[in-house]
Amino acid sequence: IALGLGSTECILLTVMAYDRFNAICRPLHYSVIMNSKILQTLAAMAWISGFVESTIQTILIFQLPLCSHHRLDDFVCEEPALIKIACVDKTFLENELSVASVLFVIIPLGLILVSYGYIMRSVLRIKLAKGRSKAFGTCRSHMIVVLLFFGTIIFVYEQPKSKYTQKHSKFLTLFYTVVTPSLNPLIYTLRNKEVKWALKRLLARDSR
Repeated sequence: IALGLGSTECILLTVMAYDRFNAICRPLHYSVIMNSKILQTLAAMAWISGFVESTIQTILIFQLPLCSHHRLDDFVCEEPALIKIACVDKTFLENELSVASVLFVIIPLGLILVSYGYIMRSVLRIKLAKGRSKAFGTCRSHMIVVLLFFGTIIFVYEQPKSKYTQKHSKFLTLFYTVVTPSLNPLIYTLRNKEVKWALKRLLARDSR
């Protein structure tokens, strides 16, 4: 389930970047491009692709004969950690994991960066400072989540295997599977004026 949710979030963050690209770069055509049918299709594709990919990886992983000690050096049953304790040739699964990482991490992140490149160009063309601030405010929450989520997941799945990455990857795994999803509601709701007002009031009360 965790693998499926993680894969789905990679696609959903890409869809959200596309949504913001259309909102800022094509505001007059936004309602036509991002209509309800398209949104439903994109959401369905994200969920289906994420769970199909995770199901395939889970089936392949749990067919592996594991070493006798069965000790997993991780907080959760992450695929890299399970491959590490397998007692057979791991080349196929390592290659399969690399392909999945490209499809669900590298390509989505690349598309997000391209979207924000166009967004940045459009925002810089806005003459009014208030307009630029509003445009950046539309993207701020999404950018923070992208940095937190992809920043940690890349270290786990894309870094070369070394003593340093093996030692610290389990803490990064805990971060993007537990900490980042827990922070998501707070990050996105901070755009809400009522939430901001309540938070300022709480902080002011605590400072007394």
